[in-house]
Amino acid sequence: MTSTSRPEDDHPTDPVGFESHDHASCIAAAIAEAEAHCAREGLRFTPVRRKALEILLREHRALGAYEMLDALREAGFGSQPPVAYRALEFLVGNGFAHKIERLNAFIACAHPGAHHSPAFMICRACDSVAEAQATPARGALGAAARAAGFRIERTVVEAEGLCPTCSEKAET
Repeated sequence: MTSTSRPEDDHPTDPVGFESHDHASCIAAAIAEAEAHCAREGLRFTPVRRKALEILLREHRALGAYEMLDALREAGFGSQPPVAYRALEFLVGNGFAHKIERLNAFIACAHPGAHHSPAFMICRACDSVAEAQATPARGALGAAARAAGFRIERTVVEAEGLCPTCSEKAET
């Protein structure tokens, strides 16, 4: 998964999700980043966690927990919901995946290893998702928070519309 980063703040600047790219390379890079992160932090990147991340990366779309459970079961892992939920919780907690609140689903992080506040563009027709950089603390939300004496720690920005493919189909 490629992104353009500014070295001074390590924030991705390019949206990732709707365009064509070298899929094998993006999967390899994200798995390598996850392995390196876990090694640095002393975390266990168990086979089920690795497989869950591979599934999210392979699908390149948001998956619900039960879809993940089905895919893990097909890969030879457990068939109980906690198997999927624990793996997804680990991936989200360590920045390898994000939860898309509107879809109640999960997607692999498009900018692994980068410190960022993601914004998600969700296609209402096909549920594909692209990830871009958000700067809510600097915009109107940030100004309102500062005026109220509130410190933003986490935001979830989700925009719904049509992806390029579905938009083109709608116009024809």
